[in-house]
Amino acid sequence: MANYESAGVNIKEGYKAVSLMKQYTKRTFVPGVLNNIGSFAGMFEIGKGYKNPILVSGTDGVGTKIDIAFKMKKYDTVGIDCVAMCVNDILCHGAKPLFFLDYVACGKLDAEVAADLVKGVSQGCLNAGCALIGGETAEMPGFYDVGKYDIAGFAVGIVDKDKMIDGSTIKDGDVLIGLESSGVHSNGYSLVRKLIKDFDEDFNGEKIGNTLLTPTRIYVKEVLALLDDFNIKGMAHITGGGVYENIPRMFKDKFTAVVDKNSFNMPKIYKHIMSLGVSENDMFNTFNMGIGFVLCVSQQESSKIIKKLYDSGIKAYEIGHVEAGGIGVCLK
Repeated sequence: MANYESAGVNIKEGYKAVSLMKQYTKRTFVPGVLNNIGSFAGMFEIGKGYKNPILVSGTDGVGTKIDIAFKMKKYDTVGIDCVAMCVNDILCHGAKPLFFLDYVACGKLDAEVAADLVKGVSQGCLNAGCALIGGETAEMPGFYDVGKYDIAGFAVGIVDKDKMIDGSTIKDGDVLIGLESSGVHSNGYSLVRKLIKDFDEDFNGEKIGNTLLTPTRIYVKEVLALLDDFNIKGMAHITGGGVYENIPRMFKDKFTAVVDKNSFNMPKIYKHIMSLGVSENDMFNTFNMGIGFVLCVSQQESSKIIKKLYDSGIKAYEIGHVEAGGIGVCLK
């Protein structure tokens, strides 16, 4: 007799996965969460303290980085990447992340693997100070190969309308501050996987696959702390499209970002990728090259902001400035 399990969907394994996930989701709950995992929807109450609240949302995945995770049999870090890609984006407008939902899809569900993926998501939420209030685990036999998973997420944040950052106050001569990345983050992995075939090969004393799985840095807490004391005019999360495409996204008017490529440290992994035949121009148009987040501020406040970031544990550099006219990035 045909049933759901004979079609390849193991309902009991799904129940087990949810049970294992609850231990990770519960630790992320912050004031405002109104539901437990298992409800039909996630609910979050916006508290007092906002005059004209604006909700800011973002959604993303981790791309083909997850393929390396499965080849290395290390499943508990790409969830951090998933959160980072969403919360760092909404942070660009000055928004504080409130809550996150995840989506995990696979061909054949392994509850332990799925729980490890969500463990990473919960850690990312803790790093960002937001709650994991729900999600979906989809088992789709015949669509995804056995052993293949994908993960994506969705974040919602909040900011007062008069405090929203939109680049409208940026002017000629303002300074660009680059916040150090933790590595490759979650972009460019289709190129990485084309160039690097053996993830067990040695790289600086460890497997290169482990280096490539270093989670995307989450900048939320450190940057939100700056907003209380400084006038941050614009922000950019350096994701797909690298330095060239993302810095100009903070501009509302026509400006050129003049970036000194020698003003910050390039991680060794990027030097290795370049040695495999990628041009410098393509590198800067694909990867963060060592700078995962960029702030635009006045010259007067630059040194104080850099010091506060250093004190909070993030290396930051004055990487360039803004010039009126033109569109894009001038790398020198």
